[in-house]
Amino acid sequence: MADGVSGDTVRAVIADDQALVRTGFGMILAADGIEVTAEAADGAEAVAAVLRTRPDVVLMDIRMPGMDGIEATRRILAEDAGGEIRVIILTTYDLDHYVYAALTAGASGFLLKDVTPEHLVAAVRLVRSGDALLAPAITRRLIERFAHREEAPLPASPHRDLSGLTPRELEVLRLLATGLSNAELAERLFLSPTTVKTHVGRILSKLELRDRVQAVVLAYESGLITPGGPAESAR
Repeated sequence: MADGVSGDTVRAVIADDQALVRTGFGMILAADGIEVTAEAADGAEAVAAVLRTRPDVVLMDIRMPGMDGIEATRRILAEDAGGEIRVIILTTYDLDHYVYAALTAGASGFLLKDVTPEHLVAAVRLVRSGDALLAPAITRRLIERFAHREEAPLPASPHRDLSGLTPRELEVLRLLATGLSNAELAERLFLSPTTVKTHVGRILSKLELRDRVQAVVLAYESGLITPGGPAESAR
């Protein structure tokens, strides 16, 4: 099956220390026309496989022997000068504290390992299209963690200056950070989905952010919105 965005086949690398997980995910992706270019059993193998095969998407387990998925993600994205590779973190527990470290490493989203085949395929295609995967459950936990920052402080953001954003872009960023999709943003702001997509693209470009996940982090880290504030309570 061709990728609906570019017309090219989506290519993926699967990194997990459990062979059964790699095999199962590989079969699911292949059945939907997604090419698995390589598999890896640890972080070092994942980095090497990605640099060798240059996939569109990496499914990355967090806990692996040797180099873990967080460090592997950081190294992969540091080598990805064009910003074309997307990493989806695989986790067994949706409250795993490593999830928050993965955000700052540049991951484009998270999946629990008990994800359904349909959601797995949809997630890979979603991040391949340039969007980011941040499930509502993860968003809520992210917000809760920001509400108690002393428990798990995140590294300071190098992009705190929001002065370059227009009032409309600031409004879009506030709502985006509560977990709204483009369609939901369009409905809330009485704009077309195309206009919303344009606004989001400009926000990411101006703030030098890879995707929506990093925008969520920045919105809370910069104090643009706060847990329980007006932008959230209006949801």
